[in-house]
Amino acid sequence: MSVSQSEQVFRSGSAPRVGGRPGDGAPSLAASAPSPTVNGAGRGAPRPSPYPEAPRPAAGPSTGGMATVGPRKVRLTVARVDPWSVLKLSFLLSVALGIVLVTASVVLWSVLDAMGVFTSINNELRSIGSAQSKFDINQWVGLGRVVSLTTVIAVVNVLIIMALSTLGALLYNLASSLVGGLHVTLSDD
Repeated sequence: MSVSQSEQVFRSGSAPRVGGRPGDGAPSLAASAPSPTVNGAGRGAPRPSPYPEAPRPAAGPSTGGMATVGPRKVRLTVARVDPWSVLKLSFLLSVALGIVLVTASVVLWSVLDAMGVFTSINNELRSIGSAQSKFDINQWVGLGRVVSLTTVIAVVNVLIIMALSTLGALLYNLASSLVGGLHVTLSDD
């Protein structure tokens, strides 16, 4: 039965060590010398493994020889925040907030209109003034006007939130270079 060269590596003491260049076929001096051993006792002692041993867990003092396994805790520091990534994220979140704002204003206007709030306000204002008054509150707070005003406010909010969050990231980077940043402890429970 023949054993390949790759299998010889895994068998201790199965083949002599051959040095030199690959393909040259001439054995070097390492082939005739005795193989090194762990304790230097000669041929009878086992060879060291070419692969490192896996770390063994340490015995805990309170468990009487059993390994103590608990949640690992890692302490990290947020040393720098990239302003470009903050700008992109704040843009995305502020656009979502703007969409929510416009949708909420349309829903609120629809609920108030369905409850008859605008009609009752018109009736009260007409009762205060003359009966021939042509005042209509829908000219001031109609759905089109509310949606357009809310959209303008949402666009201004997007710009303000982006600018403030990017400025906050730059200020955080400046402060963390002075005092060391934000320390976070992570644990796997």
